[in-house]
Amino acid sequence: MPGWLTDPTLYVVLVAVVVLVAAGLLVYRRLRRRHAFASPLERATFSTLHTVSLAAPALREGLSESSAQFAVPYLRTLLDTEALSMTAADCVPLAWDGDAEHHNLDVRFYAEKVMKTGRQQMASRKDIECGSDRCPVKGIVVVPLEVDGNVVGTLAAVSAETPGPVLLRASAEVARYVSSQLELADLDDSRDRLNRAEVRALRAQISPHFIYNALNTVASFIRTDPERARELLMEFADFTRYSFRQAGEYTTLAEELKNIDRYLMLERARFGNRLAVKVQVAPEVLSVVLPFLALQPLVENAVRHGLAGKVEGGTVTLTAEDSASECLITVEDNGVGMDPQALREDNRDAHLSGAHVGLGNVDDRMRSAFGPDYGLVVETERGAGTKISLRVPKFRAGVRV
Repeated sequence: MPGWLTDPTLYVVLVAVVVLVAAGLLVYRRLRRRHAFASPLERATFSTLHTVSLAAPALREGLSESSAQFAVPYLRTLLDTEALSMTAADCVPLAWDGDAEHHNLDVRFYAEKVMKTGRQQMASRKDIECGSDRCPVKGIVVVPLEVDGNVVGTLAAVSAETPGPVLLRASAEVARYVSSQLELADLDDSRDRLNRAEVRALRAQISPHFIYNALNTVASFIRTDPERARELLMEFADFTRYSFRQAGEYTTLAEELKNIDRYLMLERARFGNRLAVKVQVAPEVLSVVLPFLALQPLVENAVRHGLAGKVEGGTVTLTAEDSASECLITVEDNGVGMDPQALREDNRDAHLSGAHVGLGNVDDRMRSAFGPDYGLVVETERGAGTKISLRVPKFRAGVRV
């Protein structure tokens, strides 16, 4: 089964897109034929789609007071009720739109029942207390909002008519729509947390062996060349400061290259003439945004696995080229190379063995940021060196420093 079918985010988005496109095509075809909305049904369909689209952005931020206050007026328009309220898990209204706010306690009472049972609750005029003879409210319908099978809040429709099958069904459908948006927000948040966790895992993998080697290199210069030792120590400090920064999951190519230069300065001090470096970067791609620590692990892989095992050493070549809407980046070495099948197995079990975890981590984060077509391409063979290529879009919505 294709991987995208098992991704809940893609599945929910795909279903929503298919529904909206189908509705849009229907409206478009009728417009082309009649040049206007010719029936009340068509006008109602367009109005509903428009109202839903207005509520969506706030709901994608998750369930909060600000998102509820923004979305509830639009949702009330869909249901055409006297008032509409949204509550969180504590049953305290996050937002109330409309009149009859004196029924707050009634809404909270039935919201608590929904939170306990997970089921829709309905109250008619005789079930609710009201001290005003002029109050138009004749019933309340409270439905659960669910994320991943858990009730996280409620939606309460306060009606000027006795609740019937139409209001019950409509309230349930609106709640289902709100729940789908909240679930997408939760998935977005989970993806962000996962990305941050992957960066932390990458830092943990990089730091032990590199810090040990770098400090040993600095120590070797303290007596023979103190000024060189001081310079290397400053570069090491700048390298670690950048690598362990807390300023987001993306950076620019220019910043990433600066950090790679620090890393290579430390490694050249250790390897001496055994390590040569060639860098060729088109100036117009320096501002391209890519995942934080996306390139340094690739360069480290070239040094650590490609050249460290080669007695005479070798050359690491890094290029970044401008290619229309993309930046093409390659990291290549003429080292010992790897067996392609062994590399695939190492990457598959990297979370257990620690082997080449940097490559798998970068590949996952590139695909997460830009899509499944933007993973690493690795060309290698024993004795033939290794070439790693990646493509970075110059612009992608949501990807910014």
